[in-house]
Amino acid sequence: MRFTKSTMNTLQQSNAASSATPSVKDLVRLLYGGKRFGNHVDEVWPNLFIGDMSVANDRYSLWKLGVTHVLNVAHGRMNCQGSHDFYGSTVDYYGVPADDSPSFDLSRYFFPSAEYIQSALETAGARVFVHCAVGVSRSASLVLAYLMIQHHYTLLEAINKVKERRWIFPNGGFLRQLCALDRKLRETS
Repeated sequence: MRFTKSTMNTLQQSNAASSATPSVKDLVRLLYGGKRFGNHVDEVWPNLFIGDMSVANDRYSLWKLGVTHVLNVAHGRMNCQGSHDFYGSTVDYYGVPADDSPSFDLSRYFFPSAEYIQSALETAGARVFVHCAVGVSRSASLVLAYLMIQHHYTLLEAINKVKERRWIFPNGGFLRQLCALDRKLRETS
């Protein structure tokens, strides 16, 4: 199922009119639309990159990108290796031990990760690299949450913003958690 441009516009208009969070089913249809392949790393917001573990494990590539901060959303033994020791003193490191499983509660990391990214980007010359294994589910979910929390985007707006630069596909459980965040943020605004 692909969303045409007119379908996306209709979804955006109906969402704006009703101020309702889209269903997970609607979001999946939207995410299937457009290109279905990704680069190893893409800048999705000024000085904010989403990528995969091949880039995360290549200190030279990170140096060429000017990365000063790494947020590893697959930190731990069974996931992507990374640490302060691996990146050295020139890169600040923050590890989130997340599984790419619909049952994993990634929402507990939404606010701390958004604060980490925002604080980093407020530093002169900072460039933040957010990654997981493939760079489409866990890392994308935390970047979407960042845009929602720090820049007051709706979930739909955040997805469309990131999709301008990178193919993403958070798993169904993460989409449900992002929908809950969207509803919570709308209630408080």
